[in-house]
Amino acid sequence: MPEKTDVERASNSTLNWLRAAVLGANDGIVSTSSIIFGVAGATSERHTIFIAGLAGLVAGAFSMAVGEYVSVSSQRDAEKAFIRKERRRLREYPDHELDGLAEVYEEKGLSKKTAQQVAKELTAKDPLAAHLEAELGLDEDDLNSPSQAALASFISFSIGALIPLLAVMLATAHTRILVTFIAVLVALCITGYGSATVGDAPRKQAIIRVVVGGAIAMAATYLVGHLFGTAVS
Repeated sequence: MPEKTDVERASNSTLNWLRAAVLGANDGIVSTSSIIFGVAGATSERHTIFIAGLAGLVAGAFSMAVGEYVSVSSQRDAEKAFIRKERRRLREYPDHELDGLAEVYEEKGLSKKTAQQVAKELTAKDPLAAHLEAELGLDEDDLNSPSQAALASFISFSIGALIPLLAVMLATAHTRILVTFIAVLVALCITGYGSATVGDAPRKQAIIRVVVGGAIAMAATYLVGHLFGTAVS
């Protein structure tokens, strides 16, 4: 029997934390580099580029954290509501819920007799856990944490955003765009690999998607900055 992967072993809350961290880092890299390229297309002043990039980092990190907190909180509230409803139904209609659980396993391919036996044994051990796992894949003790997801997004976004910001500040004026572009593409390769690993998806396709998307975003914002910066000045 093949061993389980780290992703398969991870709990639901852990996977949520990893997902938020990887997506946060990716967004930090792409959004901040796009801002930097847009401003760099309009001006070559290092201070102006730095302020714009730093503002993008701070605003983006807080935006990601708040958005993740609200999203996960809404999901958690819905899950808790379902748990309360299921607990009440088990208390008031135990026989009906037992039959319903057996039907769930029948729909998954078990024979009626086997499904009923499985439902009885699981109900005898922990009826609420049995229904939550079978019907929604939930674990009452492993619900997603809004604060954990928000913190993961905030930190990972900030780290991701620092990559293009440091690259553009440390490079010389003549190599600034090229160095930042290469640094961002390398960072996106890493986040693409990470997102595929967390989601147990093909890594090559994931890397290509984020790299192509990031390259297009940087090119587009640089062009916009160059055109409108010239026009306004």
